[in-house]
Amino acid sequence: MSRLRVCVIGLGPIGNRHAALYTRDALAELVGVSDIIPARAQAAGKALGVPSFTDTQKMLDALKPDVVSICTGGYEYGSDHYVPTMQALEAGAHVLCEKPISNDIAKGEEMVAKAREKNRCLGVNLNHRFTPAARLAKLWQKEGRLGHLLFINMAMWIKNPNESSPYFQIKALHPHTVDIMRHFGGDIESVQCFATKAPGRAIWSTASFNMKFKNGAVGHLTGSYDIERGHPMERCEVAGLKGRFIIDDMWREATLFPAGDSTKLVYTNPIFGGFRDFEDTFADRLHVFLEQVGQGVKPEQIDGSGADGLAAQKVLAAAIESIENGTVVKIPHPPTP
Repeated sequence: MSRLRVCVIGLGPIGNRHAALYTRDALAELVGVSDIIPARAQAAGKALGVPSFTDTQKMLDALKPDVVSICTGGYEYGSDHYVPTMQALEAGAHVLCEKPISNDIAKGEEMVAKAREKNRCLGVNLNHRFTPAARLAKLWQKEGRLGHLLFINMAMWIKNPNESSPYFQIKALHPHTVDIMRHFGGDIESVQCFATKAPGRAIWSTASFNMKFKNGAVGHLTGSYDIERGHPMERCEVAGLKGRFIIDDMWREATLFPAGDSTKLVYTNPIFGGFRDFEDTFADRLHVFLEQVGQGVKPEQIDGSGADGLAAQKVLAAAIESIENGTVVKIPHPPTP
């Protein structure tokens, strides 16, 4: 497989991480970087040995990349993704966008529609599903070891003192958790959400979601920006009539508990050759996107697609509506063809 020409747009900490990882991936050739802040663009270009730009369109016209990573930030981490994504897709590039795809649902829909129109892959960096533990758990599910799905319990918490909108924690943290729940449970049909503010916080910094899946399963999600780091930060439990599994901390451990069997099956991240830290989830996710683009995987079959990212945002928008109105909110889905 020939190397894909890659550009990165947005050179904050995440964009620099993307760019550095592309330089170490055998499937990629980093050819350019762009940021509207000249000093950031120049510093990244110099460090990485590639041309730097402050005008995205000029970079796309000059370098004609195969793949573009969109790592812009903006309000609530996601408001600046729309314009460069649309530019890159219009230029004929495949796009990997940071999460959230967009907190503006209409713009997210436009991004997904543009990728479909251009027949280009649009992925979202939903990196929590890109780990050996998550893949093994998905294999267990596909092999029928869970049986009829009953429930999914999900939790994630980190200390984040930042404040913006009242719903910053919900919008910024939970594209990941909702995606994991959808990854194992399918479409979410309705949601009810409660939230609280820790002492001294102006935002809804801890939230609890109840969910019903389209397939009839139920679920629960707890998330918080109030708990100190240094302890386990994520847990996913998926249960069916034949068994259940638990994934601890994304990649650290996955355990299968077969129904009626006192023997459990455990995968533990190996010391040698396993994931070292959170950056490895980025490397895995970026590599899979490059691999799928290079293999000609159909855009609608991309793992962690723009459509997946948009579906998660619709769940979060419904959760916010639930908090505001004190109701259970139905999530509309297009009819199955």
